[in-house]
Amino acid sequence: MKNYRVILFDLDGTLSDPKIGITKSVQYALEKMEIIEEDLDRLETFIGPPLQVSLAEQYGMDVAQIHQAIAYYRERFSKKGMYENKLYPQVTSLLANLKEQGYQLAVATSKPTVFAEQILSYFNLEQFFDLVVGSHLDGTQSAKGEIIAFVLESFSEVPRQHFIMIGDRKYDIAGAQENQIDSIGVTYGFGSLEELQHAQATYIVSSVQELQEIFNQ
Repeated sequence: MKNYRVILFDLDGTLSDPKIGITKSVQYALEKMEIIEEDLDRLETFIGPPLQVSLAEQYGMDVAQIHQAIAYYRERFSKKGMYENKLYPQVTSLLANLKEQGYQLAVATSKPTVFAEQILSYFNLEQFFDLVVGSHLDGTQSAKGEIIAFVLESFSEVPRQHFIMIGDRKYDIAGAQENQIDSIGVTYGFGSLEELQHAQATYIVSSVQELQEIFNQ
């Protein structure tokens, strides 16, 4: 096992299950845009990538439509959606254990930083993290590679081989590769085993317990 020192965590699908809050907020935004989507499962694809990417890919929206849809999404998400969320089992004990072992922890998420901070506070997890980095509300710094790069710059005294990124989607793994750091794909989130294998994650685990075991080696 390599001597990792800084562990980066994705938020949605890695630390918590945000499905209800995100999909219902997307559904609300689409309805405001006169698009009716009854099946929340079909909106799972919005969990992970930046909203503007999913809106363009899934519904062919132009820049102005995307801007309006995101405003509608945040209307619901900021009041209700972010709290329709639950931690995966053993996440709190994992983070506490990693801090006790001396690891530095960071959140690297495509979700706007302000929302990520509020969610961590809601779950009382902010105490475990040295840094929380997300996108900006104007949609900039939303690519996972950019976000990971910002984290790496913030720990500039730590050599790259001592970082590792944990996430549930191909975007997390690609962002890690873009920055020449290792990655762990978790299959308990919203990405499939096939997706994570194809993305070539350094390690793949199926539970928070398995994550813990990797860092206990």
